[in-house]
Amino acid sequence: MTQVTLEVEGMSCQHCVKSVEGALAEIGATGKVNLEAKSVDIEYDAQQLDVVKLTEAIEEQGYDVVSAGA
Repeated sequence: MTQVTLEVEGMSCQHCVKSVEGALAEIGATGKVNLEAKSVDIEYDAQQLDVVKLTEAIEEQGYDVVSAGA
């Protein structure tokens, strides 16, 4: 499994957490939102997904992915 942390703007409550984590789960990734850090730690299968697909899943929920870290 591959891990990445994405910085995400616009998340502010538990509804945001559920939206982002749910969207990632739908595409086969496991996400853990940290509201204070405005980030999402994601674990995924690099043979199935990539950072672009992860970003799209989050942005489709109405949030902005501003950077990706290791």
